[in-house]
Amino acid sequence: MNVSGNLSVLSLIAQASVLVQLVMAGLLVASLVSWYYIFVKVFTFRRAARQTEDFEKQFWSGADLNDLYQRAVNSRQGAGSLERVFEAGFREFAKLRTKPGQDVGIVMDGTRRAMRATYQRELDELESHLSFLATVGSVSPYVGLFGTVIGIITAFEEIGQAGSASLAVVAPGIAEALIATAMGLFAAIPAVIAYNRYVHDIDHLSNRMESFMEEFSNILQRQAR
Repeated sequence: MNVSGNLSVLSLIAQASVLVQLVMAGLLVASLVSWYYIFVKVFTFRRAARQTEDFEKQFWSGADLNDLYQRAVNSRQGAGSLERVFEAGFREFAKLRTKPGQDVGIVMDGTRRAMRATYQRELDELESHLSFLATVGSVSPYVGLFGTVIGIITAFEEIGQAGSASLAVVAPGIAEALIATAMGLFAAIPAVIAYNRYVHDIDHLSNRMESFMEEFSNILQRQAR
């Protein structure tokens, strides 16, 4: 954006007040960090969806539960969320079932608690850093607006000092204010879009894991009788 040789974006930022420069720097840092988390989460959710799909295919193909459990234990580092839920449930089920005199209800309650605890840990991991995106999306426009207000105040101060409201007097302050607004929106919009998308992905994965836990519990309950 060039109004004149002295009104390029970089020159306006360089000539802005210290307070507005701090606002712009904060928005820039927030935008860069949010973009980093956006890209990290893209790969995280793609991997989680692929791992969930692969394990569901293995599980419902009729594979032996003991074989699936050993496979999950041996590949713990590369296991997906659903596989870890299965591992926790089957391990607890096998441990409780070997105890003499255990009621089926007690065995299944322990199995469900183990799966639920792992399920919650996996959700917490998937949700990590999403609060940062939500904060950037909700706060950045107001931070940009604060810089806008400072820029407009600067423009009025220039008018008072110059005694006129010519374009040359007010343009730097107004342009400075608009840059702060644009930076606030630039930081907020991608963060909001990404946050909403990832919340939807988490809900989808959460529903699949909850459905699996119910179906897996039914299978184990039939085996326990």
